[in-house]
Amino acid sequence: MARVAARLSTEGKQSTHPVDEVLPVPKLALYGFQHVLAFYAGAVIVPIIVGSALKLSPEQLVYLINADLFTCGIASIIQAWGIGRIGARLPLIQGVTFTAVSPMIAIGLGAGGGTAALLVIYGAVITAGIATFAFAWLPAKAFRMVMRLFPPVVTGTVITVLGIVLIPVGLNDAAGGLGSPDFGEPKNFAYAGGTMLFILILMKLGRPFLSSIAILLGLVVGTGVAFLLGDAKFGDVGKSDWIGVTTPFHFGVPKFEWFPIVLMLIVMLITMVETTGDTYAVGDIVGKEVDSETVARALRADGAATALGGVLNSFPYVAFAENVGLVRMTKVKSRFVVVAAGVFMIILGMLPKAAAIVAAVPHGVLGGAATVMFAMVALAGIQTLGKVDLKEEKNALIVGVSLAFALLPATVPVFFTKHMDADLSSLLNSGVTLGATAAIVLNLIFNGPAKDNAHDVPAAGAQALAEAEVDTAPGTGATAAGVPAAVPAQAAAPAPAAEKADDADPSPSPSAS
Repeated sequence: MARVAARLSTEGKQSTHPVDEVLPVPKLALYGFQHVLAFYAGAVIVPIIVGSALKLSPEQLVYLINADLFTCGIASIIQAWGIGRIGARLPLIQGVTFTAVSPMIAIGLGAGGGTAALLVIYGAVITAGIATFAFAWLPAKAFRMVMRLFPPVVTGTVITVLGIVLIPVGLNDAAGGLGSPDFGEPKNFAYAGGTMLFILILMKLGRPFLSSIAILLGLVVGTGVAFLLGDAKFGDVGKSDWIGVTTPFHFGVPKFEWFPIVLMLIVMLITMVETTGDTYAVGDIVGKEVDSETVARALRADGAATALGGVLNSFPYVAFAENVGLVRMTKVKSRFVVVAAGVFMIILGMLPKAAAIVAAVPHGVLGGAATVMFAMVALAGIQTLGKVDLKEEKNALIVGVSLAFALLPATVPVFFTKHMDADLSSLLNSGVTLGATAAIVLNLIFNGPAKDNAHDVPAAGAQALAEAEVDTAPGTGATAAGVPAAVPAQAAAPAPAAEKADDADPSPSPSAS
């Protein structure tokens, strides 16, 4: 019996694929395509919403979607592969941030809509991207001072907020997609429930390979069932062009206006908090230490991708929390899987027909898979909060009040639409914006800036890794990896030697990258 348990444990560990492991091409393709499917809805929803609000033509809307996918692929490769000191070299997918949707619509409508509005938006996006890129090159000590605003109580709260805010997106898809004529129909929930059940069964079976592609198989099987029942339509595939190449400044030369730029700079401040939280979360999941330099490299990739997005007719980019949840579910930790996903996205961005096939996944099927992943994002945030002593009333207040602020836009939307200036509403009508701002401000009020980078505490990282991956050995007080089973919720301060090391330049050598 013990030998069987040991063999299963070994299989489970082998299925995790370390972060720097280059997998065989077939596995890279499978796992990478799964990331694309998990990410696709989030990738296309922003250009669809913004383009529709600005009254773009169907052809212009398709171009926006292709440009977005193409840029997403480039940005994800930069983030996961890394170019010099740009990119976290972690399995992080880059996607257009939902935080920018309301501000971009406000900017666009203020500019009169249409392609003229896109030019004003792109001017703001390019400027904000360059500013973010420059910020992430601050000297090491200055950057660490900024990062001390984001201890685990802040980043954990932000990740949890992201999951909670995203879950309704998945549920709306499960209901058929907002605005669709069959929204709320029982058949949509049947597809969602069936897809979710299929995924959970695959996860329950415990076979490493099946578990690692559970989301992909769920989407394929769900779509197949929907096609047999006449609810998956592939008619648009025949109408789409074979080739669609994205060219810089397709809609014209960007316009740079001060208010849109200020608005987009504030958006990028929020996305920096998101990316910081996602970087620490995925670092815990893959068992790789994340320090200030890692976060700086991730933010440089954000800034570079955002500036590139403005050039290639797309929007601001952020590390996508949805795919952090997928990494945690599948335990496939190799960053080269994300590189493969980036290649797929570039291909999809150049092949409208291929993109149309992926787009044919019914909303109900997509919603079933998305709801599972978004829930796992919230769980990743809760795991990060596990490093925090929530018995301390001030920490509990920071988390609780921030969550309440995050739910305000969805719960009382009339406050933003009828009783607030349009410009201010475009900035504040976002659960992520309010929740993240509340977490940062309340932490400064109750705790002040962290004395050191709380995320670098080895015991806290060991605790998260132990909880996520290692089973407690029966009859012992320790895990199989030798980590004590009872690690304090609030890790002790680092030793003086660690403090001295923190004062040094954290930039890694080329070999360490």
